[in-house]
Parts: sequence; C-alpha cells; structure tokens
Amino acid sequence: MPVKAALEIAANRDLDLVKVQANAVPPVCKLMDYGKFRFEQSKKDKEIKKNQHIAETKEVRLSPGIGVHDFETKLKSARNFLGDSDRVKVSIRFRGREMAHTDIGRELMKKFADSCNDIASVTADAKLDGRQMIMVLSPKTKQQEGGNKNAQDKNQNA
Repeated sequence: MPVKAALEIAANRDLDLVKVQANAVPPVCKLMDYGKFRFEQSKKDKEIKKNQHIAETKEVRLSPGIGVHDFETKLKSARNFLGDSDRVKVSIRFRGREMAHTDIGRELMKKFADSCNDIASVTADAKLDGRQMIMVLSPKTKQQEGGNKNAQDKNQNA
C-alpha cells in the first residue's frame, strides 16, 4: 500500500501511522493511537520497576577475638539480610599483632560461611586485602535450595 494512502486512512480514523519494522522490505506499519500506546508502555514499565527488588550489599564486621554471643548476634543480622535477598559482605579487620594470626580470621570466616550454608552461598572466598579479610555471601535462589534437598534425599535413601 502506498504511504500516502496509509496516511490518509490514518487521518480519517484519527490514528497515527507507526513503523513497526523499518528494516523489513517493504517496511511494516501499523495504525494506532501513539499517545495511548506510550502511556500504556510507561504504565507497564512502572509496574515492572515496582515489583523489582534491587539487591543491596550489607556489611557485617567481625574481629579476630570476637566473643561467642557477639558472633551469634552478627550471624543473626547477616541471616536477616540474606532473608531480605541482600548480599552480605563479611569483613574482619586485623589490628597490630593480629596480623600475625590471619589463620584465626580464616577459621572465623569458614565458621561464619558454614553457619549460613543453608540460606547462602559463598560468592567470593575469604581473602586478605591489606589489613582486612573480606568474604561475600549471596542468598541462595529457590532452584539452588531445591537442588540441595534432592541431593540430601538421595544420600538418606542410599
């Protein structure tokens, strides 16, 4: 159909002529109310944005000589962050002579990761960066949790 004829039909119906596929031969066009189309698209985009959760990175700081109760408190707050679908950055700051005992910090990180193993997976292993040891935990997805349950069931049946 010639472009002039299509524009004439669009004008008669109070609609706009919109190119859907400009690269096609011949170009594909559609009659629509473009203002209404843009409004509906913006509504859809807002709805998608509203339902989207942006994962933040929360930090939990430990020290090599942390007490049992303090460790449990930090663990509880980290589990809350992971439950809210946020990543958790666990850091240990070594001061003074503590730098000679980084192995204590590594054991503490391993204990922390093992305690969160049911709801989190280690994204970045514990590594020493200057005077700080850093590890990153991410919440497990539903598929990862389901996969672990199937593996546990197989082990129990065997």
